[in-house]
Amino acid sequence: MLKSMTGFGRAEQTVGDKTYLVELKALNGKQFELQLKLPPLLKPFEFDIRNTIQEHLIRGSVDCFITIKQNGTAKPVVINTELIKSYYKQLQALAEELEIDTNAVLSSLLRLPEVVNPSNEMISPEDFKAFNKVLTNALVELNKYRIDEGNSLEKDLISRVSKIREQEEAILIFEPNRKTRIKEEINKLLNEHVGKENIDNNRMEQELIYYMEKIDIHEEQIRLRQHCEYFSEIINSKDDSKGKKLSFLLQEMGREINTTGSKAYDVDIQKCVVIMKDELEKAKELILNVL
Repeated sequence: MLKSMTGFGRAEQTVGDKTYLVELKALNGKQFELQLKLPPLLKPFEFDIRNTIQEHLIRGSVDCFITIKQNGTAKPVVINTELIKSYYKQLQALAEELEIDTNAVLSSLLRLPEVVNPSNEMISPEDFKAFNKVLTNALVELNKYRIDEGNSLEKDLISRVSKIREQEEAILIFEPNRKTRIKEEINKLLNEHVGKENIDNNRMEQELIYYMEKIDIHEEQIRLRQHCEYFSEIINSKDDSKGKKLSFLLQEMGREINTTGSKAYDVDIQKCVVIMKDELEKAKELILNVL
């Protein structure tokens, strides 16, 4: 079973006077990358939160947004009284100079930078345990999404590799005729340009054997078949993260296909190679999103 790296998870729960909301969005990525947006109350637990997310998601580019809503009570804040006094003295001096009334200046002062700040209060360990359940629920939801997407990817990838295997079997049918045709063409060219009576048959036989061995594609086809079989084994394995292995295996399949194409010297086999390359490129695009 494959998992996609794409997914979305959301969980919300009210515990006591607080409502926790966690939203997660994951996209494909070579490594684990996390963009985490936390409220001040959870800053002391940032390391634990990051570890929990990485344990569940393993790989991918992840955005996590966490908010805490206070229910029925005011949000704890701190008013910087010394700063507001400093602001007021300057505004009062300016107001006197411009003959402006300062009776309603307090509301404006409270909106100035650094006057009102969130308090440094942090949630209790018990509250963090309650939040951690919400985080876990969001991660479970995201992984369900990943599994659903992974099922679609798996079907598509199996189809692509099956088509490559079909073309490999077709090449085996064309292979005997290819060798016979190449031998006949070489003999024909030698007869035309050298003359049959001038050919050293023993030397000719040696050169033909050497040339036919050089353009033989039997080993490439065996390795390609083995790669296709191993591809299926990896997909059916119990590992959660298979994308890197499958990506490497597709590269190996590409080498065998390219070598087959360079040695073929046959129109029918070249057609098979073109189809295999097309399916391989599509598989490589799909594998970028596999966990």
